[in-house]
Amino acid sequence: MKRTQIQLPDHLYLAAHHLAERQEISMAELVRRGLEYMLAVVPGTKVTGEWQLPPVHDLQADDPFVKKDWRSDLHVRDLQVAETQASYGKQKP
Repeated sequence: MKRTQIQLPDHLYLAAHHLAERQEISMAELVRRGLEYMLAVVPGTKVTGEWQLPPVHDLQADDPFVKKDWRSDLHVRDLQVAETQASYGKQKP
């Protein structure tokens, strides 16, 4: 999926925003549907592929709170980071 930025005149943005609210969809979904419609009705245009949701990420796969000693792991990791940052100021002899 690609991200893009568009500029709309105020009156067009407000009308689209109100339509999206009435349809209970996001502005992004409204724009996608509008583009799909235009590509379907304008002769000589063809859509190659169907839009799909991005892949799902398992947010619990890397849950740091699963382990009983998560607090000590957190402190050890923070201590290592602090030691690494402290070594920046030291000059080698």
